[in-house]
Amino acid sequence: MSDDAQQPPNETHGHFLDEPELPSGVTRFWLIRHAVVEAEARKVMYGALDVELCAETMAKQKAGYRSLAKRLPRAASWVSSPLKRAQDTAAALMAASGHDAGTLNIDERFIEQSIGDWHGTPHGEFPSLLSLPPNPFWSLAATETPPSGESMLDVGARVGRALEERASASEGQDTVIVSHGGAIRAALAHALQVHPETALRFSIQNLSLSIIERIDGLWRVVKVNELPDFGG
Repeated sequence: MSDDAQQPPNETHGHFLDEPELPSGVTRFWLIRHAVVEAEARKVMYGALDVELCAETMAKQKAGYRSLAKRLPRAASWVSSPLKRAQDTAAALMAASGHDAGTLNIDERFIEQSIGDWHGTPHGEFPSLLSLPPNPFWSLAATETPPSGESMLDVGARVGRALEERASASEGQDTVIVSHGGAIRAALAHALQVHPETALRFSIQNLSLSIIERIDGLWRVVKVNELPDFGG
């Protein structure tokens, strides 16, 4: 190999992540699912309904908020779904990380899947409403469109557009997005260029962290469903 063809020793090749710290200057999204909602809401299919967080669980998980906040970049922009449970989770994390809650931006495109007329249906009654077999790891198939609602294909389209637009507007920067299980699965589907039905196989737990990056117009997944330390 000639000297001109050799890779300079200090130049990154392949964007490998060999160090424990993520490099700066990368267009990166830190995706966080909201905290656990209150008990009555969990009895029904709440989807995109604006339900409250569980105050008792939040009090028990204070250590988890501190743990998660420590992992988040200090200079990031903060974005939330318009639903109160996401905004309240974001506010709690921002307080734990020392950020000003007034800098939280709302983007309705990161809202949870709307199940339209099926909102509020008890879990036991929900399967009788479906026209397609549900995904084994979601309450309905990705192609099922509830009356006056949206399919996961629709969710994937709006989340994908939002990510591309925000990536272009904040190139080389970090963005924390507090959202929902369905929307985060849609983000992973967009990053991996897979069908939303496949992405529904990801487990996205409350207060979990997933990270995706856009580099040279291409997306990659850095981590999925990483939970904070709730005991520390």
